[in-house]
Amino acid sequence: MAGGVFLSLGNLSTQYAWAFVGLSVTEVITSSIAVVLGTTLNYFLDDRINRAEILFPGVGCFLVAVCLGSAVHSSNAADNEKKLVRLSTSRETISYEDETKDLENGTHKEEKAKVGSAHHLIELENKRAIKVFGKSIWLGLSITFFAGVCYSLFSPTFNLATNNQWHMMKRGTPNLVVYTAFFYFSLSFFVIAVILNVWFLYRPVLNLPKSSLTSYLKDWKGRNWAFLAGVLCGLGNGLQFMGGQAAGYAAADCVQALPLVSTFWGVVCFGEYWRSSKRTYVLLTSMLFMFIVAVAVLIASSGHRKVYSR
Repeated sequence: MAGGVFLSLGNLSTQYAWAFVGLSVTEVITSSIAVVLGTTLNYFLDDRINRAEILFPGVGCFLVAVCLGSAVHSSNAADNEKKLVRLSTSRETISYEDETKDLENGTHKEEKAKVGSAHHLIELENKRAIKVFGKSIWLGLSITFFAGVCYSLFSPTFNLATNNQWHMMKRGTPNLVVYTAFFYFSLSFFVIAVILNVWFLYRPVLNLPKSSLTSYLKDWKGRNWAFLAGVLCGLGNGLQFMGGQAAGYAAADCVQALPLVSTFWGVVCFGEYWRSSKRTYVLLTSMLFMFIVAVAVLIASSGHRKVYSR
């Protein structure tokens, strides 16, 4: 059940971090921290069934990816600040909805801001609930690192639940099978998620407006995506735990390759890092390359769990 608590805290923190750090970098940093800490713990909990000479160089690659991710965020924040300063000094009109009036027919035409431009950044700031302009880059990174630490603990705690390495159960009591442990894991995740989300409705953070449970239940806009995300998250966790029980939880952390997909969504679909500096692009490419190498090395370190008869 502790694993569900950690995952719930990590997921909630990640949703706040997305606003400050962006989808691509947030996922890379949190996943890399989860591997650096969680994989190391799982390696020793699994009685070293993974090949250390391959595993730990991979962990080192993840650590480098964390540093590169922080550099990407810092560089992109500097790029965005330059765009806004350039817009201000050029005395262009800054507005959250740029409209031009067609004097011939009296209609209004909206000029769509170019993705990655200063006007686009202002439009995003106006639309999003969490305002990020003027906030320190360390706020977003702190939330991201906290989420990564939470992610790093949910897999080892699940490992302890199914294999009882600390001998917390009475002698002769069979270990929990993956499916039973996963049920309690999901139950604690659900309970913590409900408690925290209801709490933040009435006591929001980061200057968000207050809401209520009634308003939340009445607003179903976009909930289909939320339900789909929950189903995919649950399915992925279940498969990760099944793979970890068979090949070792350290190697099963290769599911942290998810940032490769999130980067595609962030850059291609959401326009992250468009019109950024060459330095930002070099750092972003280096981060993704290092992450791909780390995932490949992690997969290569997989072993086979020995089954002892009792």
